[in-house]
This record gives sequence, C-alpha cells and structure tokens, in this order.
Amino acid sequence: MSRSISPSMSRSISPSRQKVVKTKPRGFDEESVSVFAKIIHSDIHMEDHIWALLPEDLLMEVLARVPPFLIFRLMPVCRRWNSILQDRSFLAAHSRVPSHGPCLLTFWKSSQAYQCSVFSLPLKTWYKIPFAFLPDWAFWLVGSSGGLLCLSGYDGLDFKILVCNPLTQTWKVLPSMHHNQQRQLTLVVDKVDCTFKVIATGGDILGDQTLPTEVYYSRLDSWSVHQVMPAVTLCSSKMAFCDSRLYLETLSPLGLMMYRVDMGQWEHIPAKFPRSLLDGYLVAGAKKRLFLVGRIGLFSTLQSIRIWELDHAKTAWVEISRMPPKYFRALLRLSADRFDCFGQDNQICFTSWNQGKGLLYDVDKKAWSWIVGWVIQLCSTQVCFYQPRFDKLI
Repeated sequence: MSRSISPSMSRSISPSRQKVVKTKPRGFDEESVSVFAKIIHSDIHMEDHIWALLPEDLLMEVLARVPPFLIFRLMPVCRRWNSILQDRSFLAAHSRVPSHGPCLLTFWKSSQAYQCSVFSLPLKTWYKIPFAFLPDWAFWLVGSSGGLLCLSGYDGLDFKILVCNPLTQTWKVLPSMHHNQQRQLTLVVDKVDCTFKVIATGGDILGDQTLPTEVYYSRLDSWSVHQVMPAVTLCSSKMAFCDSRLYLETLSPLGLMMYRVDMGQWEHIPAKFPRSLLDGYLVAGAKKRLFLVGRIGLFSTLQSIRIWELDHAKTAWVEISRMPPKYFRALLRLSADRFDCFGQDNQICFTSWNQGKGLLYDVDKKAWSWIVGWVIQLCSTQVCFYQPRFDKLI
C-alpha cells in the first residue's frame, strides 16, 4: 500500500521552498551564506485567564529560561516584575538552567558617564546595560567570570577593587589588600561553591617593588598572603586562568610561570615559544586547554596570526589553527596595527582598534566569523567575555 503525503507536508519539505541569501557587509571582503526554509506559523490565541492560573513554581521555571536581557527589560513594567530578581524561587530556578551562552561586554566612559553594551553571541544582538550604579573611581575593567565583573581604580587616595553584577545592579567594594598597590588582578568564580576569588600577582605596576601574591576569598571576606612570585622578566602583563592555575608568559627564564591557587605556590614551565613570534597572548580554554595566540613573521607581507595549544605532557606548543589571509588583511591592514585577543570556553575574540572590528574564532567548530555591529571608536574602550547570570554571589 502506497503512503500518501498531504499537500501541507510536501510544502514543508520541498527544496523549492528553500532560499539561499548572500550578504556582503560593508567594508568586509567576505560573504556569509545562510540557508533557511519558509515556515508558516498559525496564530495561537493565549487565554489570559489560563495563564493567570499558572502555578508560581511553573512561572518561575518559565522565566528562568527567558534570555536574561529580556528579563532585565521587564523589570520597569510593574512592582511584581521588579521584584522577580529578588525572588528566591526565580534565583533557584535560574541557577539550575544552563547558561545563556557567552557574550562580549564593552565598557567605556563618555561625557563623564559610564557606558556598557553587551553582544549576545546566541541571539546575535546588542543590548545596553545602565552602569550609573558604579562609583566614579571604578574605571579599569579587570575581567569577568561567572556573571560578575571586577573593576579597580583610585578614589583619590587609595587603590580600590570592586566586584559587581551588571544585571542585578549590585556591587561590593573589597577590603584593602595587605600591600594595597595597583597589581595584576584576576577574578575567578566557583559556581559549585557559589564563591569567588580575586588573585593579585606581581609587583607594583607603577613601580618596581616586589610584592607577595594575595588572594581574596569571598566566603571569608578577607585577603590571604601567599608566596612571592620568583624574579622573572614578563613578556606581557596579561594572564590566563585555566584549571585552577594561573599562567603568565616570561622571557627570562623563557617559558611560563604557573601559580597553583590551591597550593599557593609558583612553578616555572620551560615551554619555548614558536620562532618569529612578535606578540603573543595566553588564552584559557575549556577542559584544561591553554592556547597561545600570536602574530608570526618578520616582514609585513608574510605576517599571519596563528593559534597554538600547550601540550602539557611534552611541555611544547602545538599549532592548531591559522587565521585565513582574508581575515588577517581586514583585521590588520598595516603591520603596525595593534590587535588584542581574549577567550572563554574555546572561543577566541580578536579586536583591532585601528579598524574598529571584532573577529570571533570557535576552536571546536574551527569557524571564523565577524561580530555584527562591532564599532569601536574610543581607544579607552575595554572588552571582555561575559556570561549573564542572576545568581547572588555578592
């Protein structure tokens, strides 16, 4: 017996209903191709009296799965919506659902006011977050972890550090360090224990004073003094936190300095850098993966950006990817152009201040893509990865 196919089913699977759209963003040399099928949804009437009878626990489970930026926009609607973020049922439900996904946060000060925009990678949309709740001295963006941001600055007399949640508009000024000087700082959130740490390493940035490593524990609300980092010559002040370890690049001795946070000890890793490396950045990946991103080539016509991964067993860098020439030319048109990069969960973001562009590389998918609507016009703009969460960690 032959099986008949209804007209509606045949229309939904017909290849003729598929459409190929090619777009060429202005100023870019690349084309993005998307394939989609036309889907017709019938109008669904939602009965108000039925939704009004939805149990409170189910309502909280539904809201916990709504993109956090949309929840943030609903807060001014009424008092009930404004109190959602304080509701224990909502916070408990939200902590159980998977993360919204990685975002890119840009932070700068314009006309004596802080500005913050967030690009949601899953939604491909930019959102503005008000930052008027921050004190004026919190200008330097240290980094982000687990939905929290860490910022630092001088209030006129002392060096201060604060941790905040942009979505809940809550913040906390940390107590002063034992050696309260401007240091290299790293924020680390432990989602299991619902705590966070701030690690201060190296010496005084404004001088040559050698200072011990200090770690702030949110559960104790205090700083603990640890071992002084051995005398080394650093390649860069940027650090990467991976698998409970903090890594820095060093020229003398050549390789990496690794700080074990659980043991409070420093170790040297003799991992030689690739030849002709002009500028390198350490990037932390997921599942103990540590990447090195840098520009290679002595001559401008032969330069390229490559990505290596650390082989912990052999203590060697293994090349895993190269930026295609068309992306390299669009990102850095001149050999003197400066670029920056940072990563999270095996995604690496490249920024170019001169060109005002943002490029994203997915290590797992081996895919390159431009960030839509990325325009940076201020040299003071600071960028980092960010995961929006409502969890109460401060």
